Amino acid sequence: MSDWSVKLHEGIHAIPAEIWDGCAGADNPFISHAFLSALEDSKSVCPDAGWMPRHIALHAPDGTLAGLCPAYFKMHSWGEYVFDQRWAQAFEAAGGHYYPKLLSAVPFSPVTGPRLLIHPDAPAETSVIMTDAIRQICESLEFSSAHITFCTVEESNITTGRDWLPRLGVQYHWHNNGYKSFDDFLAALSSRKRKTIKRERRDATADLTFHVLRGTDITEADWADFYRFYENTIDRKWSSAYLTPEFFTLLSQRLGERVVLMQARSDTGTVAAALNLMGTDTLYGRNWGCEGEWPFLHFELCYYQAIDFAIAHGLKRVEAGAQGEHKIQRGYQPVLTHSAHWLCNSSFRNSVSTFLEHERAAIKERIDELNTLSPYRSDES
Repeated sequence: MSDWSVKLHEGIHAIPAEIWDGCAGADNPFISHAFLSALEDSKSVCPDAGWMPRHIALHAPDGTLAGLCPAYFKMHSWGEYVFDQRWAQAFEAAGGHYYPKLLSAVPFSPVTGPRLLIHPDAPAETSVIMTDAIRQICESLEFSSAHITFCTVEESNITTGRDWLPRLGVQYHWHNNGYKSFDDFLAALSSRKRKTIKRERRDATADLTFHVLRGTDITEADWADFYRFYENTIDRKWSSAYLTPEFFTLLSQRLGERVVLMQARSDTGTVAAALNLMGTDTLYGRNWGCEGEWPFLHFELCYYQAIDFAIAHGLKRVEAGAQGEHKIQRGYQPVLTHSAHWLCNSSFRNSVSTFLEHERAAIKERIDELNTLSPYRSDES
């Protein structure tokens, strides 16, 4: 790539929104300029939080922009959802320095989407050249490693072809098989699972009503309620609130109707809320929280209401994120996620490669086991 050039930008605003989105496309809101700028402008992503934006711009030999890549120098591994802390411990125990590292990702968002944002008019080899450029940046700065998380299958294949190490994960997605209504979806399930979901929905809605708000219809008071619930969830998990209150208000201002806030209300006010983002064909469930104890509220607000919304809006799927085999019994099916890793130290790389080989085999075996738990009738699965 001697005739190609690379520039690192220390913030998303160094790249005009129309140029960024021209490469990113409109399908996935998480890689949009609006989403990434909301993270930076709200200080959810900043050097003090251990995230140093270094977005990569790749220029072709004629000087035209060929591609972009959301990238960060990281001083820790929090907020990534692809866990490499044990790699860091092993590398540092051997005398190395794992941090800083180079990460291409959407911060705090375990959502599959493109990471190599190639301009529509760029040469065919641009993705390969971008992959090599990321590795060369890592090596020139003497970083331990570079990582591309929750990338597409196509990007995983490209990086693997350039000797990056592939890694798999598991999430749970609901697929819309042309359903016209929630009852239509239920008809695809076994009788026992169908009865269970009906009972859960009946109990969840006994004392609550459910409401969907979009974009700028979400008020400051709605966001204040949501953030209180979000902090409750964080506290229960003994975790940290990565996202600031300002992030959510900026999100609805910048992404508009693509922001979908689902609320549960009792006679005394809002008691729970779930944040979703809507792509071209997918509803992405992200954060949720509640106050008090309500039967089956999490299932109703995060799973069933999301399915209702997806069917009503003709979306192909709902991505409910990682964790929770209980999602399977509610119609969400296990799917593989992909990440790619470049480790500069050859002996360390060989050790991690062996680990990942065993991990991939175990995950594929686990997927086969999970598929046996499908609630769908045999003629529907």
